[in-house]
Amino acid sequence: MKTSAPESLCITGVTLLSGAGIGDQVTSVLIQDGAIAAFGKQAEQATADRVLQAEGCYLSPGFVDLYCNLREPGNGQKGNIASETRAAAKGGFTTVCAAPDSSPINDTGAVTRLIQEVASERSPIRVLPLGATTRGLEGELLSDMAGLTAAGCVAFSNGSLGIRDARVLRRAMAYARTFGYTLMFQPNNRALAADGFAHDGLVTARLGLLGIPEIAETTAVMELLLLAEETGVRLHLSQISTARAVEMVAEAQARGVAVSADVAMHQLVFTEDALSGFDSRFHVIPPLRSENDRQGLLTGLRTGTVSAVVSQHQPHDPAAKRAPLGETAPGLSSVESVLSMGLMLVSDGELTLPELIRALTSGPAGVLGLGVGELRIGVGADLCVFDPAATWVANDTSLQSTGKHGPILGRPLPGVVRYTISQGSVAWQPT
Repeated sequence: MKTSAPESLCITGVTLLSGAGIGDQVTSVLIQDGAIAAFGKQAEQATADRVLQAEGCYLSPGFVDLYCNLREPGNGQKGNIASETRAAAKGGFTTVCAAPDSSPINDTGAVTRLIQEVASERSPIRVLPLGATTRGLEGELLSDMAGLTAAGCVAFSNGSLGIRDARVLRRAMAYARTFGYTLMFQPNNRALAADGFAHDGLVTARLGLLGIPEIAETTAVMELLLLAEETGVRLHLSQISTARAVEMVAEAQARGVAVSADVAMHQLVFTEDALSGFDSRFHVIPPLRSENDRQGLLTGLRTGTVSAVVSQHQPHDPAAKRAPLGETAPGLSSVESVLSMGLMLVSDGELTLPELIRALTSGPAGVLGLGVGELRIGVGADLCVFDPAATWVANDTSLQSTGKHGPILGRPLPGVVRYTISQGSVAWQPT
């Protein structure tokens, strides 16, 4: 990310949009010294280095992604920090949390600093590293959380692997509680999930696929919630996929447990039926669940039980998705399509526009206590300007990510990001 002083900008013709609601008039926004300096006539009358015309567009806080695979450090075959943050910027994201399962794994301060150094040079947006909770993500020995925090990690995760040993998990929580760290776990009982790769339901029964039962998630959620309640740790459940998990989180929050949760956008749009044609793109972990689960996740988002929507972006090279379904690598290349999928939910009446924006901005920012996600004078200018009426088509040419296995390909998608502003500088605009 460039550290030079940004030019002053005036964005005209926009309607303000935040998790609190939609503005009642078209206005302008002035950005100076990397922060919002004025709105309305005061912004229009000021002298700016550059004027960005955005008639018909919404201006919202920049999106925050709590879990994004950037594939660096790594061999570059599946992407790197430059390609994947460019894709994120195209999707309206100004802050992404880098998943710890890089190669090497981010379990030392040296790897954390490497991620930050590369991001400072090649990323147009803010990259916040997530540290590994255990060394090598092996679930046995705790990582040096203090050293990782000092190096720049904002929270700790064990990726999709979780921690099998409850004693190690309890020790990690007690340690994190002592120092005020946030733990982010994807709940999955690996013994119950076994070798499954799809929801254990009607589709797996019909197609003969190996299923992952709902209880693989809910038993893990219960264990995590009970241990969090005992230790007092700040717990975030990452990428939940079942309606029952939402209910359990709501019950724990009502008891005063310091727990929050997020859901991947594709879990809100698709169900197990997406695998009916053996489409390997939809081999994701956790798996796409039933329609009842999808509705439960949406309810959790509307009520605030679920704080945030994440991309769960996992770019792959083409070969990784061309094997037989069960042998393909799990994950979607999704960060560029999150806004469009959210707007589809809004169009269908399943979410309101402010609910969607809250889940992409102030919701995830609040999980980590980040000072972003608001539209007010003096706040850093991390902004997304998008045209809800415009459409685009995801294909090999338009997708910026190295991974071309987007969730919706070859047909018009609603919502085009005209400008992404990161810390006062233009991080993305269509060419």
